[in-house]
Amino acid sequence: MDVVIVGPCGAGKSTLVAKLNAEGYPARAVAQEHSAIPELWRHGGRPTALIVLEAKLNTIVQRRGDNFPEWLLDQQWQRLASARAHADLLVRTDEATADEVAGEVITFLQAAGIVPRRHNR
Repeated sequence: MDVVIVGPCGAGKSTLVAKLNAEGYPARAVAQEHSAIPELWRHGGRPTALIVLEAKLNTIVQRRGDNFPEWLLDQQWQRLASARAHADLLVRTDEATADEVAGEVITFLQAAGIVPRRHNR
């Protein structure tokens, strides 16, 4: 089963998924509108781990390079409330590099006994 990554736009989901996949962890990002827990479980079953990435508005605006409205971030957090409540790991990405976020998640996965299927190195 996959490691599922959720979070608002600009939190680093796509980057983390790419890094986890490169290390052999089957990971996928799920859009906010499909992150309510009963809905999420219908779209691929219960994941091996549910990781929620968190980022503040100023970080998201900086990363996206555009004007991301606060109301939209608030709406995304409302959609993510169920996933946050059921998350195996919450990761704040504001002050961390992509490699640091991936390292934190991989450390968590290893501690939980979740091993990569293969290594692509």
